[in-house]
Amino acid sequence: MTVTASTTRATTARAARLLIGGEWTDAEGARTAVVASPLGKEYVAEVAAASVGDAVRAVKAAHEAAATWGTWAPARRREVLQTAAGRLRKRDDEIRALMTEEMGATAAWADFNVQVAQGMLADAAAQAYSAGGEVIPSDIPGLTALGVRQPTGVVLGIAPWNAPLILGVRALAMPLAYGNTVVLKASEQAPRTQAAIVEALHDAGIPAGAINLITNAPEDAPAIVAALIAHPAVTRVNFTGSTRIGRIVAEQAGRHLTRCVLELGGKAPLLVLADADLDAAVDAACFGAFMNQGQICMSTERIVVDRSIATEFSVRLAERAGALVVGDPRDPEAQIGPLINAAAVQRVNALVDEAVAAGARRLAGGPSLGLYFRPTVLRGVTPDMRIYSEESFGPVASVVEVEGVEEAVAVANDTEYGLSAAVFSQDAAAALDVARRIRSGACHVNGATVHDEPQMPLGGVGASGYGRFGSRAALEEFTELRWLTVQSGARHYPI
Repeated sequence: MTVTASTTRATTARAARLLIGGEWTDAEGARTAVVASPLGKEYVAEVAAASVGDAVRAVKAAHEAAATWGTWAPARRREVLQTAAGRLRKRDDEIRALMTEEMGATAAWADFNVQVAQGMLADAAAQAYSAGGEVIPSDIPGLTALGVRQPTGVVLGIAPWNAPLILGVRALAMPLAYGNTVVLKASEQAPRTQAAIVEALHDAGIPAGAINLITNAPEDAPAIVAALIAHPAVTRVNFTGSTRIGRIVAEQAGRHLTRCVLELGGKAPLLVLADADLDAAVDAACFGAFMNQGQICMSTERIVVDRSIATEFSVRLAERAGALVVGDPRDPEAQIGPLINAAAVQRVNALVDEAVAAGARRLAGGPSLGLYFRPTVLRGVTPDMRIYSEESFGPVASVVEVEGVEEAVAVANDTEYGLSAAVFSQDAAAALDVARRIRSGACHVNGATVHDEPQMPLGGVGASGYGRFGSRAALEEFTELRWLTVQSGARHYPI
């Protein structure tokens, strides 16, 4: 079946097309792919299923567009990004509905994505002027030395489904602000949401080829990603996703000496020290562990609690978890929606059941109902349980009890991951010292592990990846620093 869609729009209620060289188009051979929805069969969609040839054409278009977009004045690039932010704002309701259909977003999660994504585009617009340079003192008489920031060329953006609007925008906004062109390979689970981002830029007047969209069938993803990474015009790979896939992306990029920015999985610890404000800590733990059903890379997966307050904390958190409203995300009252698919439910169930069999106590939660998994609190989690070390990517909070600060820090660092962390204590100075000792890209004192702002440098260490997203931090990732010199007057050479 061929997708039928307007030649001037990327998305319809059930379809998405490719954007290559400024033209919305069907995939080669009019191939399409079916996108399942956690809401049921009535929300199944169909999108263009790109071939490797389509992907290569997209890179070629981006490479050719670099001579246009990369030479535009910063004011013109800023205007396009600002206009795109406005166009997303006008389609708020439609985009929220797309998110809910594609990945089961509740109203709160969809609203958060819309707000942050618009902020990211606005912040990127402001950064259009920041790719400047500096004069570097030289010891050579008459020599003026410059350190100049220039666009790298074509950036490959690969975005996941769990925060499709935020992470879709992050895959392209800053690279575009600095004058690069982008090929966005959309998530197979949220292609229409991410097509809406590209459509906003296209309609805002970005030149043909500066932004390109590839959607694909899941089985074609490995070949398409490999072809995109291998293309000599691709200068950066901008990937957010699982650590397993991130390792493959990094290995392939390494063969071509192509730089990557990788934000991967996490196992975020939240440390609750003996003097913590328990009300504030429970609030942050509930939000961090259960928002978007725990399907966030920064989700609070391990709550490291001083044994002296563990009982009171665990009881309070279990009460909060049990009171959360689980239901159809189309219901505005629902706080917890479905997991993305049956495989996710099976994985989380297995981790919880194994932990309970090994001695952990389930204080809240219970058997899953279809794709709906009730917020679960486990107490007595120990290192011999898989849930202690494996990312659950589900609504499960594991309470690990410790004696004192030193053990709390040791447990926080007892992981291969290092994306986000948090420390709760009424002694802010002491908590900040603890935060400095935790190996993670971000650590929040008296705040949740889930925290995102467009201007902040976000990224991880270890198995959580490398490189930083966000405002000025992205300048290092998506520009080349060149050394240029101008000699005035005669210069003496030794031979």
